[in-house]
Amino acid sequence: MQRQLEVSLLPDGALDAQTAFMALHLEAARAMLADPETSALAIVLPPAAHGHRDWRLALARDLAREVAPKRVNIVSGHHGEARNDVLRFLADAPGVTGQYLVCHE
Repeated sequence: MQRQLEVSLLPDGALDAQTAFMALHLEAARAMLADPETSALAIVLPPAAHGHRDWRLALARDLAREVAPKRVNIVSGHHGEARNDVLRFLADAPGVTGQYLVCHE
């Protein structure tokens, strides 16, 4: 079963956003992944400037490696059809992990 961790607010700056995620949300992600019923986790983050790409991709890759064979992906975008479509796709995509996916309407 794929679970979702939705983070609705992060600071604008990339370093501050990364620090806030690690301090406030990383342990929640790990706790969700520790549940034996969880096979995948989609971390949903708010849209951000291109400067956030590196830390978000590193988070997706490193957390996916840590919990393999469980899957971890990060999805960024506003609420809407495109984001929902990506989340549905990931729920049924057993080979996709460690990815950072940006959704545009």
